[in-house]
Amino acid sequence: MNAPFTTLSEFRETLARMPAADSNATAAAQARNGQLTKPPGALGRLEDLAIWYAGWRGTDRPEIRTPQVIIFAGNHGVCAQGVSAFPAEVTAQMVANFEHGGAAINQLSKAAGAKMDVHSLSLDIPTADFTQSPAMTEDEVVVALKTGWSAVDPASDLVVTGEMGIGNTTSAAAIAMAILGGDAADWTGRGTGVDDAGLARKTSVVAAGVARHAAQDPLEVLQCLGGRELAAMTGAIAAARAARIPVILDGFICSAAALVLHTAQEGALDHAIAGHLSAEGAHQSLLDAMEKIPLLDLGLRLGEGSGAALAISILKGAIACHSGMATFAEAGVSGA
Repeated sequence: MNAPFTTLSEFRETLARMPAADSNATAAAQARNGQLTKPPGALGRLEDLAIWYAGWRGTDRPEIRTPQVIIFAGNHGVCAQGVSAFPAEVTAQMVANFEHGGAAINQLSKAAGAKMDVHSLSLDIPTADFTQSPAMTEDEVVVALKTGWSAVDPASDLVVTGEMGIGNTTSAAAIAMAILGGDAADWTGRGTGVDDAGLARKTSVVAAGVARHAAQDPLEVLQCLGGRELAAMTGAIAAARAARIPVILDGFICSAAALVLHTAQEGALDHAIAGHLSAEGAHQSLLDAMEKIPLLDLGLRLGEGSGAALAISILKGAIACHSGMATFAEAGVSGA
């Protein structure tokens, strides 16, 4: 899909014009749910998920046939501050692993029946060190947003966004702190596994970045403290909304990218659910801020879209029951 914006201002305007769910389809799905051969509420949250999905797809009997997992990769200049346990060249090496089918997300996407796409964003040009200057110029962040927007296949009926980028938990922590407040220690975790000294250094870097770029609106926070892969996820989640394609959010980094939309435009994430609760400590606080309840809690902290990809099967199960079950009348079963 072509992006209908060329500046951050135009992106803000695009967010304000986003469509809502189909209220008629939602009502019809609710009515159908009440007629299925089960006691009311017996399928718990699966019922709510199916009705939510039906509203966004515009039908009371939806199906999930073409889910898409999109991985975005970018490099971060702030890695020069020693915030990661791995060198920046691992980003490109992992992209190659994705492309050859060797990563966890490849296996999870395949298991969920999802098409998987990988987009590298200028890996040879890291963002600027955000403790010294904005991470990206406006042009750079807009290019990343447009890359994410264009990556969404309009034929998809479900979207998961994932990421790869050494140093991106530092960027995500800085975005969360800049938007939601609190101390750097509240948002900064061990990421890829830094030791105590590395965690202290990382926390200091987050605090310095937020102090340097204080009092910005959410999209300016993304520009000043984000990374290209985070901005691309923000763009992809927004594009899915424009096409009424439901989204499953992944972990801490994806949620930081989504937080930008949540705070930039009320209701911008109504088409999105949280796939899982990450082991990265501050993820729960991000989910609370966005009022999202995760589907899974498995102690994952890999990123790559892995937790959200696992959650595709949960949503598929909800839709299969809703659309495939017989009603009491169809089955000849006496209702309550």
